[in-house]
Amino acid sequence: MKSTNSNNRSREENNGHTVTSAGSEHEAGNDGTLQSSQLMQLFLTELKDIYWAEHALATAFPKMIESVTSQELVAVLTYHLTETAAQIGRLEEVFKSIGKPVSGLKCAAMEGLLKEAETIMEDCKKGAMLDAGIIVAAQKIEHYEIASYGSLRQFAVTLGLDEAASLFEITLDEEKAANDRLTSIAVESVNPEASEKEII
Repeated sequence: MKSTNSNNRSREENNGHTVTSAGSEHEAGNDGTLQSSQLMQLFLTELKDIYWAEHALATAFPKMIESVTSQELVAVLTYHLTETAAQIGRLEEVFKSIGKPVSGLKCAAMEGLLKEAETIMEDCKKGAMLDAGIIVAAQKIEHYEIASYGSLRQFAVTLGLDEAASLFEITLDEEKAANDRLTSIAVESVNPEASEKEII
């Protein structure tokens, strides 16, 4: 009997399975080798990247909101700022679900997008022009986040990380909705107003 148990443990180790105290495989998927796969490594890198990006965005958003004159746009950006806080919380849940410490990795893409937003706020005349510029900056950020969360969700599905995939799906839907709201404001009010004003 002892020999059989040893053989079972040996087979588990050779197959790369991570077994919990309850005897079930770790959430990493049906094949425990996924825990050490190239895709898992990329998944962790992208997870840390978007975690840093969301924190940077949460810091930058208030200044963007203060620069806006359209009350409708203020409302949309303010609402999305509260969503960003919730999204950070979900990312922390993902780290926990895969048994990894919460950590961020500097996101060069988000850093660049936020620098571009700063330039827009410096160069555009306050009012409709600046509102239109901030919408452009915000939508570039949203598109980056949509791409990031879409990829992370698909990685999670492939890796068998069902809880993570569900959490990413919630955030992905929020990012798409935020982008749609920004488009509506631009098309219905901000862009037409900016088109009627001359540079003085």
